[in-house]
Amino acid sequence: MNPAGSVLLDTNIVVAHFRDDAGATAHLKSVSAIYLPWIALGELEYGALRAQRPQVQLALIREFLQVAILLLPDQSTSERYGYIPDNDIWIAALARQYDLPLATRDAHFGAVERLRTLSR
Repeated sequence: MNPAGSVLLDTNIVVAHFRDDAGATAHLKSVSAIYLPWIALGELEYGALRAQRPQVQLALIREFLQVAILLLPDQSTSERYGYIPDNDIWIAALARQYDLPLATRDAHFGAVERLRTLSR
C-alpha cells in the first residue's frame, strides 16, 4: 500500500503537532499522506477528555481527522499483533501491514522487526 511520502503517526507526534512543535508540524506538512491508527485516535480522545480544556482538544482532533486517514484493524492486523511485544503493538502492526514508516518519539519501536521508524 505505502504511497510514496506517506507516514503513519504515533500519538506523541500528533500531540507534539497540537503543541505547535515546529519539527513535528514541518514534517507533517512535508508528507503526501498522513495515516492515523485507530488506537492512537483513542489515546488522543482519552487525553483530550482529561485536559484542562477538553472541548478545545477535541476540536483539534476533529480538525486533524479532516486530513488524516484513519486506519482500522482487520484480520491481517491481528496476524501481525503477536510479533510485537509492547502496548504499541497495534500501531506497529498497522505500520507493517500497510508498509508505512512510523513517525514516533518512542525508542522501543526500533526493536520491532521490519518496522521503519522516523524520529521527529
